[in-house]
Amino acid sequence: MISRRDFMVAASAAGMLTSASGRTLAQAAGGQKLTQDDLLRFDAVGKVTLLHLTDTHAQLQPIYFREPSINLGVGETKGLPPHITGASFLERFKIKPQSAEAYALTSEDFVALAKSYGRMGGFDRIATLIKAIRAERGDDNVLLLAGGDELQGSWSSLKTQGEDVLSALKALKLDAMVGHWEFTYGADRVKEIAEGGPYAFLAQNIRSVEWQEEVFPASKTFERGGAKIAVIGQAYPRTPIANPRWMIPDWEFGSGRTISASRSRPCGRTARTSSFCSRTTASTSTERWPRACRAWTSSSAPTHDAIPTAIEVGKTLLIASGSHGKFLSRLDLDVKDGKVAGYRFGLIPVFSDAIAPDAEMAKLVTEARAPYAAELAREIGRTESVLYRRGNFNGTLDDVICQAMLKERDVEIALSPAFRWGTSLLPGDRSPSSRSRTRPR
Repeated sequence: MISRRDFMVAASAAGMLTSASGRTLAQAAGGQKLTQDDLLRFDAVGKVTLLHLTDTHAQLQPIYFREPSINLGVGETKGLPPHITGASFLERFKIKPQSAEAYALTSEDFVALAKSYGRMGGFDRIATLIKAIRAERGDDNVLLLAGGDELQGSWSSLKTQGEDVLSALKALKLDAMVGHWEFTYGADRVKEIAEGGPYAFLAQNIRSVEWQEEVFPASKTFERGGAKIAVIGQAYPRTPIANPRWMIPDWEFGSGRTISASRSRPCGRTARTSSFCSRTTASTSTERWPRACRAWTSSSAPTHDAIPTAIEVGKTLLIASGSHGKFLSRLDLDVKDGKVAGYRFGLIPVFSDAIAPDAEMAKLVTEARAPYAAELAREIGRTESVLYRRGNFNGTLDDVICQAMLKERDVEIALSPAFRWGTSLLPGDRSPSSRSRTRPR
């Protein structure tokens, strides 16, 4: 078993966010002018490419998103990735201050760098990157995975029950996904989403309360680049706590330690490389992985952390792909004689100003949001300072919420759960209703 200490020690290995072989984006920028070619440049290896996108939170269009200045770690994890921020993060991963990398991965000089590098994300830009990688590698060699938290987090997603984002994911030719806040739409809607393919909706840890039967497939095997890839999904185990129980009354969500490995072993017996879309920490998940598989890739979420390097723990590669569409992870695998002989990883920052929008996806997004255009354009306020909601302690938007509660309710103490999602607003920005985080009732 891999201990938490071993995992965190491995996580401290230095790395670089690269747009080319060994070149940092700071070098590629050339006076803060990034190009699409800079972001896509990659020294490919092998024949298998895994693409990972996670926690987009229904942000179909480019956004500003400030990374945390506080990410608390206690005990063994104190001072180790991902529990380092700001200057400490830059030093650990050898990132030049005020560079494109620094803007993408930390909160350092956020406002000034946001004005230089612009917004990030947007499904039309993500589509451009994915299409370019597929054209380079071939459709039969690329597997696209989504780590959940894709369908909830905007006004149009609330009004359409996630259908606006689901349509975009289908257009991206998504292969498999797992669920997290998707379950806030309720059991019936999640069933519709799961059956709305052609992607696979996987959750090995969800069973019916009465009969302990599998609710969703635990895994699916794909063949890419001549290798069989077993994808195992795990939903967020504390979903019944994070959501009212009446939304999902007939399902139970097991944690990583309570689900038997035998449920995933049938697909694992023939697999040579395997990918795990995880909603739990990799240290607990590895206890159940079938020994028949030769190599594992754990695509972790939903912490929203972005780590610029793949972390090796034994024969396992751990990757963290950030959130809100800011990053697309690319992992190339060289599979020989049933084993992974080599790999190359890149965390691609989606700088929207540097990437040409894909026309097909841009049209789809515009049409999906058109019925709500008037409401989305309604201004509900302006900010004089940067507003963000990101971290595991608090953010300025949490302070706004608490201050409003203190004033409106005339109470002495106000508490807000420090959610790790919410787009950021620069000083002077308006706060349109499109930033709503209202949950369905």
